[in-house]
Amino acid sequence: MRYVLILLLLLTSLAHGQQTEVVDFIELQAVVTPDASEESIKGSVAVKFEILKPTSQIFLDAVDMSITEVVLKEGTGPSEVKIEAISEENKIQFKADFRAGEVYTISFKYNAKPKQTLYFVGDQIWTQGQGKYTSHWLPSLDDMNDKMVFDLGIVAPKEKTVIANGLKLSVEPQGADRLWQFDMVKPMPSYLVAMAIGDYQKSSFYTASDVKIELYMANDDKEKAESTYRYTKDIFEFLENEIGIPYPWQDYKQVPVRDFLYAGMENTAATFFSEAFVVDSTGFNDRSYTAVNAHELAHQWFGNLVTETESTHHWLHEGFATYYALLAEREIYGADHYYWKLFNSAEQLQSLSDEGKGESLLDGKASSLTFYEKGAWALHMLRETIGDVAFRTAVKSYLEKYAFKNVTTQDFLTEVQAATTVDISGWKQDWLEQTAFKAEQAYESLKRSDFMLRYFQLVSLREQPIESKVALLRAAIISDSDFLGQEAVFQLDGSYLNTDALQLLKLALKDGNLYTRQAIALSPNMPIAELQPQYEQLLLDTSYITQEAMLYNLFVAFPQKRSTYLDKMADVVGFQNKNVRQLWLVLALADPVYKPFQKENFRNELLSYTSPDYSFEVRGVALGYVNELNLWDLKSLRNLVNACVHHTWRFRSNARSIMDLVLQKPEWVGALKSIEAELPEKELNYLKSKW
Repeated sequence: MRYVLILLLLLTSLAHGQQTEVVDFIELQAVVTPDASEESIKGSVAVKFEILKPTSQIFLDAVDMSITEVVLKEGTGPSEVKIEAISEENKIQFKADFRAGEVYTISFKYNAKPKQTLYFVGDQIWTQGQGKYTSHWLPSLDDMNDKMVFDLGIVAPKEKTVIANGLKLSVEPQGADRLWQFDMVKPMPSYLVAMAIGDYQKSSFYTASDVKIELYMANDDKEKAESTYRYTKDIFEFLENEIGIPYPWQDYKQVPVRDFLYAGMENTAATFFSEAFVVDSTGFNDRSYTAVNAHELAHQWFGNLVTETESTHHWLHEGFATYYALLAEREIYGADHYYWKLFNSAEQLQSLSDEGKGESLLDGKASSLTFYEKGAWALHMLRETIGDVAFRTAVKSYLEKYAFKNVTTQDFLTEVQAATTVDISGWKQDWLEQTAFKAEQAYESLKRSDFMLRYFQLVSLREQPIESKVALLRAAIISDSDFLGQEAVFQLDGSYLNTDALQLLKLALKDGNLYTRQAIALSPNMPIAELQPQYEQLLLDTSYITQEAMLYNLFVAFPQKRSTYLDKMADVVGFQNKNVRQLWLVLALADPVYKPFQKENFRNELLSYTSPDYSFEVRGVALGYVNELNLWDLKSLRNLVNACVHHTWRFRSNARSIMDLVLQKPEWVGALKSIEAELPEKELNYLKSKW
């Protein structure tokens, strides 16, 4: 009996584990209808597959789905196919006498109420299938080693715009809704299937290689489209030329979505990214989408065209995308920017290594810092080791050989070794296998940059008195570098009694670049009284970071001019999270003489930003301020409870920390208990767990 049980366990494991040796899924066509009121989805699916070895059962991954109807069974094999959803295994199973070499198409209908991956956020619906989660909303394959062609039809309200993978074939009325049909030509892993539905406007253009790019923007943010998507065409054409392989998909779309879980996601031919990167021209100076834009586009080759076999090789996705994004940024912003970002990531990696937490790039459980930044460093060092020509040859050969296939690190290394006679065994050991970060090698590489040499020289002066380095600090402040002036200012911080320091700060405020002025605004020990006129000019500087800091600094330093400052900044909103506006409201409430008859309006506006009507970035700022000022009312407490079960973990975690503070005050505990009856189940369960 013991051996029979073991055999049964093995058979079950084989039936529901890897099945790529048994079946090749070729194509999946689906029409799906999300329901925002129920936060559910229903759909019809036709899946085409070829049997590679005789078998009696195959499956699709399908989390908490039910089959509502078997529509069609086709094929040259069995006349009967049994289809069932196995909820405890999160699969839809097909049972029949499947014969090797036969191609089948099986169709069915399903419904589901996903707990993740499909998100209903305000007036938007979007998906995020990172890794293996598409099966929460669409029957598919969690195994990224079986790629197939996905053609989606999406039913949405007639006033909404739909974005999905592939070329848009048609948009047709379907009752009160519209059916959008999209067509993919090439195969991809399931986790890259995506859709977004919302109130969007679109702009489009064609690249030099005749690829259509569509850029979407929420209707309310249409005036921010240019600044948000600035350099998109440059990035695309640079990457095509640098990589040496044409963009591999039919078209390319980008769309910002609210309350996204990450900075961006490289769904095949359809990047979704966080609304936090939607900026106007001033916001662009502080928080541009350029790096994320380039990173997600690079993934269309590295990750989408060639896909890792397993997490051990995840650096082939993230390290490559990070490195090529850096190259694109160098093309746009210059070599100093490139080396500065390498330097900063090296500092982080070295810190991790010094703490004994360094990780190998081939560790499937490594951190994002390792996969992204150490991966980029590995490629930077490889290129220096074998030279530009060999590096480009190896990458091009790697992508051509494994296009639309799955890859391992050894696959890439084989192409490198074929492209060069240089021994890369030392590089492999140091940068792929070692857990420690090779700081000395990194430092020597950085010293190839004249800018970094100047920066290191400047840093070496930190402990010297101001009067001994005036000339060097002055040269740094008036230089064209975004970063040398910053370092000079940091060395001046706290030296306000020094005449030389004051003169240098005045120079920085007058002639320094944006980042130099920003450093002054953010430095805690500046001589603000001596520099009041110059500081006041920064209130409307071309940086929302500077504006926010200067509004606070001047408000605190010069009480007699608070009304002047508040009037001057009354119409400034700031970033997407309304950073300047929310600080303005707090200061307007704090000043007893500023517009006393408007206090209630100021308070209500600040409280309104805690609502789910706003993105979690806006809500996070508002909840923090409301708690600091103890402005809670029943509605904002209700919004706090909602935030504590939000799908974005950082926001949820911060909200729960605030809730812990609120629960220390008996008056708010009573208020929270009074609203229990109006809470939905998930929020009520969380709140009850706190009693």
